[in-house]
Amino acid sequence: MYGDSATIRKILTELGDTWAVVGLSTNQRRPAYGVAAVLQRFGKRVVPVHPKAETVHGEQGYPSLDAIPFPVDVVDVFVNSDLAGPVADEAVAIGAKAVWFQLGVIDEQAYERTRAAGLEMVMDRCPAIEIPSLR
Repeated sequence: MYGDSATIRKILTELGDTWAVVGLSTNQRRPAYGVAAVLQRFGKRVVPVHPKAETVHGEQGYPSLDAIPFPVDVVDVFVNSDLAGPVADEAVAIGAKAVWFQLGVIDEQAYERTRAAGLEMVMDRCPAIEIPSLR
């Protein structure tokens, strides 16, 4: 398992409230859209990261993590597992505190690199499922 309950709790309650959601667009049928709404309900600032840089849930979007002009605490990754590793590396490069790979997003090498860089990381879990149980 890539994300024990202590790490999940730490990311969701201690590491900050600015979450970059990679893969978030205005497509309401995509899981990222609903998860971002749940994160907002629990007090997180959700920053969309998508090539289209669309405004979603009232927040300005950006085409990449390095285009965000303010600090990001957590990078939540909604991309194919084959693309997730480079996103984790970008999260390290921008100084994020944690990376969260969504359900079905698995890259063990990225997990090891990210943890070795000092970031917290959860993989193959969903914060929208985890966060309600923390309150």
